Amino acid sequence: NFSNQETSVTIGESIRDEDVYILQSTATGDVNEGLMEMLIMIHACRTASARRITAVIPCYPYARQDKKDRSRAPISARLIANMLQTAGANHIITMDLHASQIQGFFSVPCDNLYAE
Repeated sequence: NFSNQETSVTIGESIRDEDVYILQSTATGDVNEGLMEMLIMIHACRTASARRITAVIPCYPYARQDKKDRSRAPISARLIANMLQTAGANHIITMDLHASQIQGFFSVPCDNLYAE
């Protein structure tokens, strides 16, 4: 982190033409901080020429905001999907999504795994 609490990410070795998996849990601590850290890591991998970036997200942030439940309400789960793709994620793996329709927010493959 920088002195103003901005997240800084450093990739310690070359990942050029490599398949990268980023596992980020947003279930503990500040969900927004975990989300920004994940987005910055994904973008850093894209900038470092990773071949494929898979974001593994056991607890999808803003999953309960998957539809408009009142007028002028945002669909934040869709915004998160857009942000992950814009950052550079090629594949998303989630666990036990709040609503399966979230998978449809992605234009890249999104696999939702279920715990039993």
